[in-house]
Amino acid sequence: MKCLILGGGGFVGAHLCEALVAGGHAVTVFERPRVQRVLPPEIDSRLTWVEGDFTNSRDLEAVVADSEVIFHLVSTTLPKNSNDNPIYDVESNLVGTLRLLDLVRAGPKKRIVFASSGGTVYGRPSVVPISEGHETDPICSYGIHKLAIEKYLNLYRALYGLDYVVLRLANPFGERQRHVAAQGVIPVFLHKAMQGESIEIWGDGGVVRDYVYIKDAIRAFVRAMDHAGQPRIFNVGSGRGLSLNDILDQAERLLGRPIERVYQPARKFDVPVNVLDISLARVHLGWRPQVSFEEGLANTYRWMLDHI
Repeated sequence: MKCLILGGGGFVGAHLCEALVAGGHAVTVFERPRVQRVLPPEIDSRLTWVEGDFTNSRDLEAVVADSEVIFHLVSTTLPKNSNDNPIYDVESNLVGTLRLLDLVRAGPKKRIVFASSGGTVYGRPSVVPISEGHETDPICSYGIHKLAIEKYLNLYRALYGLDYVVLRLANPFGERQRHVAAQGVIPVFLHKAMQGESIEIWGDGGVVRDYVYIKDAIRAFVRAMDHAGQPRIFNVGSGRGLSLNDILDQAERLLGRPIERVYQPARKFDVPVNVLDISLARVHLGWRPQVSFEEGLANTYRWMLDHI
């Protein structure tokens, strides 16, 4: 199929490119200018790379018209900085996506697979693990814009027959994730530990999150290409919760030495626990995670040894 990946130059996008190329699909990557390419030449050479501004309809028009499946991975903000400027968060993410949806509805039928956020759309959970039917009360603008996009996807389906699938992604980790990025505690923790540096933790280290190995997450994106009917929203995680202290304990076992921890005051936007119920994806997508956290962490560590 002709696949378009909006935001295909990032961590998740690069792995998705690799999987789609391996599956024989034609892949176009749409990215902002000057994004560093991280894929091996034998993969990168099989991609069509287009640079442009996601918020500019004219930049998007040609690549959208020539696609059958659109993977929407673009986000201009992160959970921790989205509250600093909610207007920018909405204008660049939500309004940009509405321009995309107008382009899609104007042409031949296509499918959109949207990367939402299982870590932020629910807010503070009343029940764990969190199912897709749990109430949604985000406490950061990032989660609000993700949820609003989900709602607009459903509106455009009701009005125009838009075909879409939403994947509420947990915290992906694995090879190629940048240790200097503002998001992704695992490569940051590993890199600091490998350098013998202390690790700063917001709160007491008891915040629990769901971490899914990147290759497992990508298999869910590929499965979503062919999903038909209801439901259209799926949690994609490991179904297992780990605290920051748990991650550091695992890293210590991996490195064979202690890691210095420096605890700082907790942050207001950090919910205490977030673990996803992945039952719907098991039943309707035929998907389940296959790589344990321990194995994924070891894979990530080995990659970092060779590349950093």
